[in-house]
Amino acid sequence: MTPATAPAIDEHPRVISGDHFMLGDHACAEGALAAGLDFYGGYPITPSTEIMEHLAERLPAVGGTFVQMEDEIASVAAIIGASVAGARVMTATSGPGFSLMMENIGLAAIMEVPIVIVDVQRASPSTGLPTSVGQSDLLQVRWGSHGDYSVIVYCPSSPQECFDLTIAAFNAADQYRVPSFVLMDEIVGHMTERVVVPPQEKIQRVYRKRPSVPPGSPEFLPFKADEDLVPPMAHAGEGYKVHMTGLTHDERGYPSLTAQTHEKLINRIVDKVRLNADRIVRYELINTEDAEIVVVALGCTARSARRAVARARMKGIRAGMLRPITMWPFPQTVLKELAGNGVVKRFVVPEINLGQLCREVHRHTALPVTRLNHPGGAMITPDQILEALEA
Repeated sequence: MTPATAPAIDEHPRVISGDHFMLGDHACAEGALAAGLDFYGGYPITPSTEIMEHLAERLPAVGGTFVQMEDEIASVAAIIGASVAGARVMTATSGPGFSLMMENIGLAAIMEVPIVIVDVQRASPSTGLPTSVGQSDLLQVRWGSHGDYSVIVYCPSSPQECFDLTIAAFNAADQYRVPSFVLMDEIVGHMTERVVVPPQEKIQRVYRKRPSVPPGSPEFLPFKADEDLVPPMAHAGEGYKVHMTGLTHDERGYPSLTAQTHEKLINRIVDKVRLNADRIVRYELINTEDAEIVVVALGCTARSARRAVARARMKGIRAGMLRPITMWPFPQTVLKELAGNGVVKRFVVPEINLGQLCREVHRHTALPVTRLNHPGGAMITPDQILEALEA
């Protein structure tokens, strides 16, 4: 597998720097290329198909590998295998395909294999409204695979963030050896806006840690973690003795089916994200210095919320907004600080589902929380949020 550090083919630059008018899905694909994507394995599904179509042309031209798999189960299995071989990997999907990926997401989590998955949400469940917006995968992306594990989830609200946060997802996946997600929605994926692509030398790439001992060294244990709780990663074919399994395993990678081993392993793969949450969490605050009412919104709904907050303040309503840029880890610290500052009186949570983000806000505050939601198919408008602020 071509490593991410291989030079791009000159006539087809990997990073096309400059100002562009770009679809959100295409910005995500370009972000993946800028992050060093080597291998894409995927299956077309609305509204993420434009990511796959774009990479089908662009990725082979810069020396990468593109494979259309037979389904979404095979897609995530393929990117896990390619990552084990040393590649930077990604797939993209939506609702039904995302559900099919859940078992192998758990496999990647327990084997600590870095992968990036883009989920462009649509109205659901089942086939739902394939071409219409939804935001109902917020809890599935965190808890969809069985058991306890850690993930990192970014929620862009613009094509520019589709580019930027896809790069962040690759870096986070490699740094912490976890499944990392870009949780978009149909509106953002199919929105066309200005996207600024920086020069390649200004794009930061964070790569997985590598073993400090040579192949064959008796000191090498593939799942022995450093102080940051993340083990260095040896790649298949480099001569290291590596055993990988979905079973509970010891530091050698061999099955060790005891409660003691399981507790040590699972706590570590959860804690490597939980204990680094302050470094990972991203959020945006707007007009919260004196806000009595704070809107909590993400994705396309945050765009409506931003407009509603501005209009509310013009009417003398002291409104502000908290936008989680990472849904997981959730920015609970800043939410608790807002709730406890003595100024905020209540929260308003608009979302295109029946209360998933609202449930998380409720967990971290005893203040009143006003729900404003519907199950999908259309955006929540600034007027609707403004009415809730005025109520």
